[in-house]
Amino acid sequence: MTSEIIQQLADGLGRGSEFALIALGIAVIFGVMNLVNFAHGELITVSAYIAFFLFSQNLSWWFIAPAVIVTSIVVSLGIEFAAFRWVRGASQFTQMLTSFGVHFASQALFIMYVSASFRSFDRPTWVANTVEFAGIRFEVIDLGIIGVTIVALAGTWFVLNRTLFGISMQAAAEDFDAARLMGIRSDRVIRGAFLLAGALAGIAAVFVLMRTGRADPTAGLTPLLNGVLAALIGGLGSLSGAVIGGLALGLIEVLLIANLPSGLVGLTNGFVFVLIALLFVFRPGGLFGVEHAERV
Repeated sequence: MTSEIIQQLADGLGRGSEFALIALGIAVIFGVMNLVNFAHGELITVSAYIAFFLFSQNLSWWFIAPAVIVTSIVVSLGIEFAAFRWVRGASQFTQMLTSFGVHFASQALFIMYVSASFRSFDRPTWVANTVEFAGIRFEVIDLGIIGVTIVALAGTWFVLNRTLFGISMQAAAEDFDAARLMGIRSDRVIRGAFLLAGALAGIAAVFVLMRTGRADPTAGLTPLLNGVLAALIGGLGSLSGAVIGGLALGLIEVLLIANLPSGLVGLTNGFVFVLIALLFVFRPGGLFGVEHAERV
């Protein structure tokens, strides 16, 4: 029984690490702009089609993986320039509608000019491999994403706490107007936040695509929803909360799949939403709620 629980925890950490990376990117944007960016999933969608195209050119994952990360960063900066730059001074509702607009416009463009059906490509041969340690079976891809996530989170912590840009971004998250009065350039901070969020989404996209091996107009929708849920669990705007929320969501999903009766496994997402709803009843600000200064 103990080994089964440890096995489920190991599986949950692998899945939760993906959620944590996406949630962290969402939390970074929210911290700077007070915006839940529902266009964040399009970074994964576009990256999926780039991966499909590159794989059709007989390129290996050693080339595709960095190309996916670069694509995610470029698309993130492109969305900021094409959409969010023009509504910075607008209400939060207007900015959220803009993010929805980007999301639905992206889907429509892929459906009209690419295809509504999914495109498949080969996953790396080692994705299905497992290793065993002390009686616990670990999927190689889970070990990979856990290790990469630890490095990515350490790098994010260093950028935010040991660089001038990171300190500027944290100051902007506390009080954007006061930060600007102190000489912090808003354009640079916001652009840097979208760059960082794009990099984190790109790293997550590499592992998402390695697992699924497919591209379609909604490829980024499920990762987006999981990332938003994880960010909500941890408290929007809390970077550490986003990480913990992602890991918690991954563990909850795996534990439910492993322990629910077979006839109810298909309702896993429903049970997750119920648990999160209960969390918000008793802890509406998430596990690590963050106060934001009013922006006028």
